[in-house]
Amino acid sequence: MIAPQERLIAAIARLILDPTAPPARHIAVGAASPIPAAACWLVKKLGHPVRLSLLHRPSGNPFTEGTRELFDLAGQGRIDLFFLGGAQIDGAANLNMIGTGAWPGTTARFPGSFGSAFMYMMTPRTILFREEHTPRVLVDKVDCISAPGTSEQGVFRRGTAQALVTGRCVFHFDGTRFTLASLHPGETAESVRAATGFEYAAPAEIPATPDPTEAELALLRGPVCDEMLETYPEFCQRVWQRSSFEGQAA
Repeated sequence: MIAPQERLIAAIARLILDPTAPPARHIAVGAASPIPAAACWLVKKLGHPVRLSLLHRPSGNPFTEGTRELFDLAGQGRIDLFFLGGAQIDGAANLNMIGTGAWPGTTARFPGSFGSAFMYMMTPRTILFREEHTPRVLVDKVDCISAPGTSEQGVFRRGTAQALVTGRCVFHFDGTRFTLASLHPGETAESVRAATGFEYAAPAEIPATPDPTEAELALLRGPVCDEMLETYPEFCQRVWQRSSFEGQAA
């Protein structure tokens, strides 16, 4: 049986390898991102020559000074792909990580934007990811823009969102609006529309999100999990029933 998380991992891996997108030679992954991290490891274990920089990896971490080095690399244009989420995401790919209600979030307060706006603007490709797909997360307009999906003409910006992957579907972003690209098992065009607070385009025929292949599943449950155990032990236990750190693969 394929776990829902495995399907999301494979979907993100396919977006990373999208031949129509700029090449992803150096990919960085922030904190608390096991599904994007697993997708990156899957790409690497499939034999693609990508450099991975995982910010919170306990050993083998290239960032000896933490996020300062990450931001420096992004500012120099040396990171090709990053991942972001948001407590709220709207149809213009704006992210809200501050709070809801009147500024600075009198109804609900979120953890904060940290360096998300900088990474969003300085990285050529950003894949947005949020497992929860409800109208409270995918809203018509975010209460506060902590990381803008687009910028006015004349504002220096290297890129914007490539796609949004949720627990229900995959959206592509064309720099202006989202288009429904595929549906996860059990979802329909109607169920996704009802769960989405923003407007988006949709083709007449919407394909199903592809299942991971047998080869991909074997890598996820073996070498990828080996790489993930030290950094994300709870995730590995929950998805792959692996609980002991057996050392990371070379």
